[in-house]
Amino acid sequence: MQHNNVLILDFGSQYTQLIARRVRELNIYCEIHPFNNPPKSLDQYNAVILSGSPFSVRGEDAPHPDLSEIRGKKPLLAVCYGAQYLAHFSGGLVAPSNTREYGRANLDFIKNDEAFLEHISEGSQVWMSHSDTIKELPTGGVLLASTKDVQNAAYRIEGEQTYAIQFHPEVYHSIDGKQLLENFLVSIAGLQQDWTPDSFVEETVEDLKSQLGNDKVVLGLSGGVDSSVAAMLLHRAIGENLYCIFVNNGLLRKDEFSQVLEQYKGMGLNVKGVDASARFLDALADESDPETKRKAIGRVFIEVFDDEAHQIQDVKWLAQGTIYPDVIESVSATGGPSATIKSHHNVGGLPDYMKLKIVEPLKTLFKDEVRRVGASMDMDKALLGRHPFPGPGLAIRILGDVTAEKVRILQEVDAIFINGLKEWNLYDSVWQAGAMLLPVNSVGVMGDERTYEKCVALRAVESTDGMTADWVNLPYEFLQKTSNEIINRVKGVNRVVYDISSKPPATIEWE
Repeated sequence: MQHNNVLILDFGSQYTQLIARRVRELNIYCEIHPFNNPPKSLDQYNAVILSGSPFSVRGEDAPHPDLSEIRGKKPLLAVCYGAQYLAHFSGGLVAPSNTREYGRANLDFIKNDEAFLEHISEGSQVWMSHSDTIKELPTGGVLLASTKDVQNAAYRIEGEQTYAIQFHPEVYHSIDGKQLLENFLVSIAGLQQDWTPDSFVEETVEDLKSQLGNDKVVLGLSGGVDSSVAAMLLHRAIGENLYCIFVNNGLLRKDEFSQVLEQYKGMGLNVKGVDASARFLDALADESDPETKRKAIGRVFIEVFDDEAHQIQDVKWLAQGTIYPDVIESVSATGGPSATIKSHHNVGGLPDYMKLKIVEPLKTLFKDEVRRVGASMDMDKALLGRHPFPGPGLAIRILGDVTAEKVRILQEVDAIFINGLKEWNLYDSVWQAGAMLLPVNSVGVMGDERTYEKCVALRAVESTDGMTADWVNLPYEFLQKTSNEIINRVKGVNRVVYDISSKPPATIEWE
């Protein structure tokens, strides 16, 4: 099946990935490409969206793409920087705002007879994030909407299917943002809303059959959603030619190795458990730098897979549960101008000595999409609802160097926290939770005696894809009980704190 395809040109905005998610929520496929490395051919794209940017169109280093193959030839929506770009380079005027325009605003004028603004009324809340403003519209510009402080909040170009908005429809605070995107993509561009989980499963399985043929594939299972859904897609495509390996890296949650192996028994997968915990802990000895720890874990993963792959005759592929946010955070928005935050152990090339090719069935999906795909294959709800857990495991939740004793302490703390969330019926309202072991000791008093022991931080966030996240306001009574239980039951801990930072500016994990 051929789907409509939307091209999103990324100018480095922190919100670009949210544009993609909103488009996908409309059951329309889209791809993100950096402005400085666009696709060689635009034939496969039915509409184009220009993202926002931290740059100013007036700056010498501002992104300046050639839109000659897009303007007037394909439906085009320009967001924030994109709207300023069209104005600045097409006869309009962009100048610094008297005050920085950031945060909530309301549309107090809307041109009601426009399909672009159908079902959107005056007073609708939008989200602004810019320091420049459009003083004069470009040649052929027709004003569509304004706010109290932004005269040219939305406009179109006469004679083209080109629309521009100064606000961000992709963020949660733009109440009718999804409706506006639907107006543009469906009513104006005429795209079909047929990219669904069921269609993804059907097409991905067929693509995997074509790509892999009768080749054998080895896949590293983690017990999480991503690798499990990837395994089921591959299993549907190649059956017994899929060899799954679940590695105990010594950094899993308490009792997780045995629990995960039991979980997979009823799924029809060929799974082998490998205990390589000592090997990983040796590789992490005396390492404190977060990136060094991640890379060490990634290296040992590759080595373990290579050892196991050699025991499977004629295996040719290594499958990974890489998803879109992994790629975005590791390679800066598919090569675009956004900053790299951290590396991921399951993203990147293989060493020369390992002759396996990589297959990544989920690399275009966000986390919520992965769960919907799993549900469409009737996978266990408990597995699909499992909180994300970092590939490097507890190593990046132990700040500083990693030792077996520190792992033991954090496993005990984490088990109390996670089990408590389940007992209080809070687990499903939290997107991700975990505990961090801090590299500090603090003074305490237990049984009239002075202690000098570790501090742990509890973290619970709500999110949809991990790109942004807010801390969860857990009940005081729950936090009180959990803190008491940790301090009383986990030897080596005498202080518990709760992390109330959101992403951004913080990340979900501490390393």
